[in-house]
Amino acid sequence: MDWQNRITVDPDVCHGQACIKGTRIMVSVILDNLAAGQQTDAILQSYPSLAPEDINAAVAYAAELTRERTVVLPTGTA
Repeated sequence: MDWQNRITVDPDVCHGQACIKGTRIMVSVILDNLAAGQQTDAILQSYPSLAPEDINAAVAYAAELTRERTVVLPTGTA
């Protein structure tokens, strides 16, 4: 999964939190929903601007962070 194409950080959007590119949906919101047991279909219904690939990107991003390395994100506008 090439999460770098789907996730961005912009200091002017959501206080600089990692978001799905082109949205104001924070990666943490997706992960919180998954952690709470929400199924992918339910998340997609709650956030219609998301694609299944966005959810996969959020999980891949979280996995990358757990490798305890510095992760450089592209900056840009949503």
